[in-house]
Amino acid sequence: MLGKIALEEHYAIEDTLQDSNGYLPPETWDELSGRLLDIEGRRIDEMDENGVQMMILSLNAPAVQAIHDRERANEIAKKSNDMLAEWVQRNPRRFRGFAALPMQDVEMACAELERCVNQLGFVGALVNGFSQIDTEDSAVYYDLPQYEPFWEVMAELNVPFYLHPRNPLPSMAQIYEGHPWLLGPTWAFGQETAVHSLRLMASGLFDKHPNLQIILGHMGEGLPYSMWRVDNRNKWVGDQRAYPAEKLLGHYFQNNFYITTSGNFRTQTLIDAMLEIGSDRILFSADWPFENIDHAANWFDVCSISEDDRQKIGRKNAMRLFNIKL
Repeated sequence: MLGKIALEEHYAIEDTLQDSNGYLPPETWDELSGRLLDIEGRRIDEMDENGVQMMILSLNAPAVQAIHDRERANEIAKKSNDMLAEWVQRNPRRFRGFAALPMQDVEMACAELERCVNQLGFVGALVNGFSQIDTEDSAVYYDLPQYEPFWEVMAELNVPFYLHPRNPLPSMAQIYEGHPWLLGPTWAFGQETAVHSLRLMASGLFDKHPNLQIILGHMGEGLPYSMWRVDNRNKWVGDQRAYPAEKLLGHYFQNNFYITTSGNFRTQTLIDAMLEIGSDRILFSADWPFENIDHAANWFDVCSISEDDRQKIGRKNAMRLFNIKL
């Protein structure tokens, strides 16, 4: 399929590059770091070779979210966003941008989001999970009351928020001790992001802002296959909702969330997701440079779905969600 739009595609700046060191075997670092720092060379060649017309670019992880000093987090977010804006300006038919945000400080995050959308033309924000605030051993999630002004700005700007994974802090990861292979994309990324998403659903956020849209990668971080149980466990004892949200969490998942195919190139999984959330809420992505664009494209271009669904997932849904005109 030609003309695909991919939206979990990462880059790094020198200040954040080392945050990606250690996720893959050491012998791959030269290749991975080169991929992360390249924007207008090999990246575009890979896009051309695999029918990807546009990428929506985002900073690597955890980057800004792992900088516990508020001013420094704001500085790095602005620096990376300014660099990304230059690349987008030079390549408007190939790239769009997601804002990196200093969620350590709500006022700073709101100001940077507004600047990125209104002045730099970004199509949304991508945030790498919880933020460390003031101390290294802190993990602050965005369902907390102090983030209500931020969500108001997101809703007013009418742009999506991509909740991207990060690993739990070592002090909060005892279940993985002695099993480091379970960290990262194998398991911990998905578990961490799924729980964060459920917290957002249960908080009442989407009752206050019913048009707010959240994007999850990796075919939904396991949520499509768990939502029925989330809402229906031990049903014989009656309704057990003990959270502020007015509706069952599955309602918000089906109305306020999109998922992407990033790093999860399996037809059975895609079809399950389509049955749960619908093909109108699934978006093609690769997860470059951590996954190969050709692996994503070669699978997606021939997977056993209808051509109408392929066009929607590969291109049309993203054009509608991000108001992209090509």
